[in-house]
Amino acid sequence: MKPSVISADVLFEDHRQQLRWQWQAGLGASERRFDEVAVRQARSGADLVGYLNYIHPYRVQILGPREVAYLTNGTPDDCSRRIARIVTLEPPVLVLADGQTAPEALLAMCERAQIPMFATEQSSAFVIDVLRAYLSKHFADRTTMHGVFMDILGMGVLITGESGLGKSELGLELISRGNGLVADDAVDLYRINQTTIEARCPDLLQNLLEVRGIGLLDIRAIFGETAVRRKMRLKLIVHLVRRETLERDYERLPSEPLRQDVLGIPVQKVVIQVMAGRNIAVLVEAAVRNTILQMRGIDTYQDFIERQRRAMG
Repeated sequence: MKPSVISADVLFEDHRQQLRWQWQAGLGASERRFDEVAVRQARSGADLVGYLNYIHPYRVQILGPREVAYLTNGTPDDCSRRIARIVTLEPPVLVLADGQTAPEALLAMCERAQIPMFATEQSSAFVIDVLRAYLSKHFADRTTMHGVFMDILGMGVLITGESGLGKSELGLELISRGNGLVADDAVDLYRINQTTIEARCPDLLQNLLEVRGIGLLDIRAIFGETAVRRKMRLKLIVHLVRRETLERDYERLPSEPLRQDVLGIPVQKVVIQVMAGRNIAVLVEAAVRNTILQMRGIDTYQDFIERQRRAMG
């Protein structure tokens, strides 16, 4: 898995409308890139943004009224020393917020050191919230898994399984039953916080589903806009197996719900045997409904065990 990388020009363009900022200095460093290695002092993307008066190396630095006052109120030597120190912190970007005007010495320093500087009328707090959310997602842990990712009854479900069991055909049937497609074949998974994984489709495969014997289907063109989703949070893995695999590797009635580790987060998992005559789409929807009940605290298996215990007592 390659390190995540972002550049100043991408950061600027992605927020041009939301933050309505202007590029004031360091334009020659527009393609300057920074990644997890460059921000090695940060433990997560959210740590990449900070006020200048809580200085940390390698982070995007936000300059509001207090920070600008800190840089300009003092003797000429003090001000020069404070501004020069910014270079040693190696910030990938400086952002002037709250409509502040950059001191000439700071502009000159950014030009010499080729540090991009953006300016916006938006408040420091708003800029920090926006950039924290953006960088947290961009630098999140990520992986790619093989399978079909669906929105089934409002739940994000990853369908995996042995080769040749018809995962894409199952996806097509689920779509025809009113469910939505997120991604087929390759599913990009992002850990966006300690408990949440978000699934997205690679741009190359957007809206596409490959069915053997038919080829590539444009699900959005065939079924309409409501048949596709941009992203969903992973809540359940449905794993398809052959009979011999089920009998060899899995209990018929596991005492505890199965779970699979994905990016360090345990995700609930159900295993469904594929064989001629079984309506797998109905079984998958039933598994989803049962998982929803479990999330609401209703465990049918444990209720049965308790019922059995009372009957034997």
